[in-house]
Amino acid sequence: MSVQTKDYRKFLDPVVISKLKTLELRARMVVEGYMVGLHRSPYHGFSVEFSQHRPYMQGDSLKNIDWKVYAKSEKFFIKQFEEETNLISHIFIDASKSMDYKHTSKITKLEYAITLAAALAYVMIDQQDSVGLAVFSDKILNYLPPRSNRVYLKTLLTALNQIIPEGNTNTSKSLDAVAEKIKKRGLTIIISDFFDDLHSILTALKNIHYKKNEVIIFQILDPIEKSFGFDRDSIFIDLESREQMTTQPHQIQRAYQDAFNEYLNKLKSECLNYGIEYNLIDTSQSFDKALMNYFSKRAKLN
Repeated sequence: MSVQTKDYRKFLDPVVISKLKTLELRARMVVEGYMVGLHRSPYHGFSVEFSQHRPYMQGDSLKNIDWKVYAKSEKFFIKQFEEETNLISHIFIDASKSMDYKHTSKITKLEYAITLAAALAYVMIDQQDSVGLAVFSDKILNYLPPRSNRVYLKTLLTALNQIIPEGNTNTSKSLDAVAEKIKKRGLTIIISDFFDDLHSILTALKNIHYKKNEVIIFQILDPIEKSFGFDRDSIFIDLESREQMTTQPHQIQRAYQDAFNEYLNKLKSECLNYGIEYNLIDTSQSFDKALMNYFSKRAKLN
């Protein structure tokens, strides 16, 4: 199965992707949909000798992309003479019970996070980068050290496919535990809703960054978690503690939005202050936004 140019957008739609049979197929379709979408038009206006390059074509290996050219042009070209690089990357994915939520969206935050992680792992392995995986909640649920061979992708996808939401959120404790396993500098990607104590989260993120790691975070939210757009009296149940609260949402919507936006802005600004790339993604958005941020960071690391 391959992505056709005319229908590539549907392979970036979380709802469509979630219906595909296997996680490997979902990952491949997301990546191919992204690549086809970016590069349908011919290359124009970039002053470089292209005798050793050609435009990316469907089916080309991502490992042959010239990332320096991409950084200047935001277009993908294949190097005919490849200079090998090997980046060590870790993907941290939050599997706490708060991630098992959907309302406005058709898929849960965790389902979105798993597909995003799978697509990123697919890209990294194809580039011959080493990638490891850590699944966490209030503790480390699973850890796979970085490897770069193609067979290892199956291991990573199997681990992602077996994730079930469990435990409460303790982001800082889990990130600190995994950070101890990172022996060489590289790229760390953290996918979570970050529903935890903000000070503790920032401390853990800074500790990872201080170890000379480049850090990208993807904060995954359901759209209604940003808007609080409930339209009738509701009973709210904490997915982790199971505590309940009955309220009239319209009476507290403004206060909620103000407090939540303050939290989001603080997280974003502190990340940017420390050179950590922050991305807010809601589960109704197509996957190209997240992939674009990854590719931009990867280009800078060449």
